[in-house]
Amino acid sequence: MKKYNVHTYEEAIEVIKEIGFLPLASLIPGYPSLDSMTAKEQWHTGTEFDPWLWRAKFPVDGAAAYGKFVKKKSVLISSEWLPMVKAVLGSRHSLKQRYQDGLVSREALELFELIRESEGIDTRLLRVQAGMKDKEKKKSFDNALLELQGSMDIVVAGTKAKTNDQGEKNGWSSTAFETMLHWTEHNRIAETPIEMEDAKMMLKDHFASFCSEETMKAFAKIFKF
Repeated sequence: MKKYNVHTYEEAIEVIKEIGFLPLASLIPGYPSLDSMTAKEQWHTGTEFDPWLWRAKFPVDGAAAYGKFVKKKSVLISSEWLPMVKAVLGSRHSLKQRYQDGLVSREALELFELIRESEGIDTRLLRVQAGMKDKEKKKSFDNALLELQGSMDIVVAGTKAKTNDQGEKNGWSSTAFETMLHWTEHNRIAETPIEMEDAKMMLKDHFASFCSEETMKAFAKIFKF
């Protein structure tokens, strides 16, 4: 498979557009990740060449959907291939219906409703509003967010800096979330219904055009083709 060397945010966007699916860190054998195609010394530098900062910029700019969509790991999905991936990994049924069917946790449903009411809400505020600020509730909170990302009901909206009363930054930035529907509508991505089997075949043909047999086996497990 082609080896990518990326130095700028714009170059990273071009790679995402080209291959459609890019994990943040190594996830699939023989397949690139943002980590593998960038210089290690540029990470966490806080400069315009810092891939760690790019990860939150991609969804803000509409360049890629970003979240822990696969195996609880962070991946970037291009706008072109998002409908196909969502057709396979997501669900056509509402979250409320899935909850009633016993397929979704109560915590996930409650967090989803809060996110839908405050699109772009950061995790600090979300945790407070959900009444899950206590230390013993953190695991349930984190698991519910993973659940919602894994079903592609929510997507990372970017990051928000922690500030003091004077509006000055005084802590680590926290992740912000919005519903997938809100993100796709905001970025004018067509929500054209695609049959799951059709989406699987489209994904299979796409990845087979540039991936090795070993890599295809890994994708087959993820997308069930």
